[in-house]
Amino acid sequence: MEVFRISSEQYSHRLTSSGSENRWNKRGQFVIYTGWQRSLSSLELVVHRKSIIPSLNYKVMVIHFPDDDSLVKQIYLRDLPINWRTMSAYRVLQDIGSTWYNNQESLILKVPSAVIPWEHNYIFNFKHPDFISKISLVNTENYFWDGRLF
Repeated sequence: MEVFRISSEQYSHRLTSSGSENRWNKRGQFVIYTGWQRSLSSLELVVHRKSIIPSLNYKVMVIHFPDDDSLVKQIYLRDLPINWRTMSAYRVLQDIGSTWYNNQESLILKVPSAVIPWEHNYIFNFKHPDFISKISLVNTENYFWDGRLF
């Protein structure tokens, strides 16, 4: 299966993680967030950057992993609190992701997107023993912003 990550050019040539906290992980947990479509990854970038910065050079990282259900733990909308898309729910979601990460429940955590809840993001546990053998950066594509977005 292929998923996508949009990154500034300087970070687009290899898979790496900063350990910064986010919706599904705590600080010091090394994960990589990806989207199941290029379009979702674009929206996620805009939301997290709080703006479009067309002067930055972005790349689309095409990341492959085997289509194997045993590699993935899925979080379902029905199992999340009503307010899961808000900042006030971050701690609850970070606890869910942290438990998954610390227990190495799977290589990949499939979660609903807070931008479009019926679409999914895939989070890779960068420190999982299967990461190197199962996850690969297969292509880096040029990315551009459509001028009509501004």
